[in-house]
Amino acid sequence: MTFRLYNTLSRSVESFTPADGETVRMYTCGPTVYDPAHVGNFRTFLFNDLMRRALRLQGWKVVQVQNLTDVDDKIIKRARDTGKSILEVTEPVTEIFHKDRRYLRIEDAEEYPKATTHIPEMIALVEDLLAKGVAYTAEDGSVYFSIERFPGYGKLSRLDTRELKSGARVAQDDYTKENAQDFALWKAAKEEDEATGAAWDAPFGRGRPGWHLECSAMAMKYLGETLDIHGGGVDLIFPHHEDEIAQSEASTGKPFSRFWCHGEFLQIDGTKMSKRLGNITTVKDLRERGISAAALRHFVYSTHYRKQMNLSGEGLEGSLEAVRRVGEFGHRLDTARGATPELAAVAAQAEKDFREALSDDLNAPEAVAALFMYIQKANAELDRNGSDTSALATAREVFATIDGVLDLRPRVVRLVVGAEAVEPDPATLPDTEPVEQEAIAWAVERLRGRLTARKSRDFAQSDALRAEVEARGFVVKDTALGTQLERWR
Repeated sequence: MTFRLYNTLSRSVESFTPADGETVRMYTCGPTVYDPAHVGNFRTFLFNDLMRRALRLQGWKVVQVQNLTDVDDKIIKRARDTGKSILEVTEPVTEIFHKDRRYLRIEDAEEYPKATTHIPEMIALVEDLLAKGVAYTAEDGSVYFSIERFPGYGKLSRLDTRELKSGARVAQDDYTKENAQDFALWKAAKEEDEATGAAWDAPFGRGRPGWHLECSAMAMKYLGETLDIHGGGVDLIFPHHEDEIAQSEASTGKPFSRFWCHGEFLQIDGTKMSKRLGNITTVKDLRERGISAAALRHFVYSTHYRKQMNLSGEGLEGSLEAVRRVGEFGHRLDTARGATPELAAVAAQAEKDFREALSDDLNAPEAVAALFMYIQKANAELDRNGSDTSALATAREVFATIDGVLDLRPRVVRLVVGAEAVEPDPATLPDTEPVEQEAIAWAVERLRGRLTARKSRDFAQSDALRAEVEARGFVVKDTALGTQLERWR
């Protein structure tokens, strides 16, 4: 079936294949590492993850590059205010980003280049643009790109350069320039740049790169002069991606990217999530509240990537219940000994519907719907207690294929809590971060208190402690072996 993607450049859904027919060269804009990324950022990164998995499902290889912006105005201000170097600000935040990304099961990109380790490539690009006459040096030594000398400026965002006003985001650099709309390629070093380690020598003057320069230089270094796909959030269309196009194509004379794919905002109560507004929900926040990675993935994929969505407690609760069903179905498939022959046909139809949904501009809601229709129909066949092992094998393969893209099957930590011992020892649990270990220790303590309350026949206290634990996202079950504590991840 034809794989189609919405291309922001053409404002239409187009058939997509990689230029060489084999490998998709994809660049996705990553975080600016001065503060931990919030869930709004991760909606975009989850969209990127869905896209790379869907592309591989088509049989193509994927080479993804995601940059880490580790030098810009915000980082320098943070470093100056805290008496640190930019490296001391960005390295811990970069570690948090990767930890959060892995928790959300976002696959590793092939490259995570940092701006500060690609200064020579950026300097070379600026030199080329100066030589071609589309860039100029201002009085203070900063270098600007002249949008008047690049006739195609505005083709991605569909902006008329005559309508751009001084003071627009593209014009907020604090340096002299020929035209208020020109954007900075290289900013002359200031005192705070030197003090925080954010200044480098260049033939055209000591300074630091502008925001847009890094992505062009790094994308072309790793992926060539023309990419297959460039992705990011809709807020990057202008000026960031528009400026990337201008500086890249002015240098090479070739299209910078064949497809431009942008994900919409995640909002809280109808307001775009942002650090400035203070309505931040980080991955750490979600983990402490017991929101599993699978649940957030389900929540995000329940809305098409080109539609805005609102983060709500009710929506997350619904996703927690949904992925529980996925987990129970996966466990049932794993432990079943046979099935009816009809299960194979149910599985084949589910895979067909799933692939068609993803091929239609990454229609994740339809893909998720195909999974749950599969669960419903497959459970009905399993209820019939058939003995066909071939059909069961097919059902397992299809489930693995679908979950290999959506990744909605929760991982479960199970503990049996006794008055004296906990089995297994929480300290031996694999892949648990300190924040999760602390949450488990807290829950174990409450459940031990519950055991004491039950022995004293204080059932009101027992019920209150159980409710407290379950409110933090745990599942509590009383079994013949003891009180079982489950943590869905």
